[in-house]
Amino acid sequence: MLLGNKIGMTQIYNEKGELIPVTVIEAGPCFVTQVKEASIQLGFGAQKKINKPKAGHLKELKLKHLKEFKVKNPADYKVGQEIKVDIFKPGDEIAVSGTSIGKGTMGTVRRYHFHRGPMSHGSKSHRLPGSIGAGTTPGRVEKGTRMSGRMGNVRVTQKGRKVIKIDLEKNLLLVSGSVPGPGSNLVEIYKS
Repeated sequence: MLLGNKIGMTQIYNEKGELIPVTVIEAGPCFVTQVKEASIQLGFGAQKKINKPKAGHLKELKLKHLKEFKVKNPADYKVGQEIKVDIFKPGDEIAVSGTSIGKGTMGTVRRYHFHRGPMSHGSKSHRLPGSIGAGTTPGRVEKGTRMSGRMGNVRVTQKGRKVIKIDLEKNLLLVSGSVPGPGSNLVEIYKS
């Protein structure tokens, strides 16, 4: 497990000459800030100003993001221990979690791929959702009815991503395919 910032996407060639789309993630260095019974807390990202409660918790480290991860043996970790990208190797399968790009309020055609209504002969229901329920029974709109609303900006996990390349000097991780969220989005990286 590791925390990182998504930098963006690019493409590279492998040994066979095949073009592979990759996402570049600045992963770590992360520091263990707390060890609990079944989990550890990791901190990532430098922060200039820090409030007193956080400063007392983090001792001398000034970290921006804190995240707790469940581990099998928490006793293997010590407070202040540094975790870098070298815990992964090229070819490892990983899962990446993050917040997807928010798209704002969307209608049913864009959000759920509803068909539009007729466009001619005086029809006034081009992109309207249509009926949302029966009349007297049940006399209400059922929960989970697909309607217009906010799209995106939810937690997403992409599984089965492969580590293509690692840059230890710059703490970069090149992962096959796309990863949730916009550039500079905070992501969590797990071994699958």
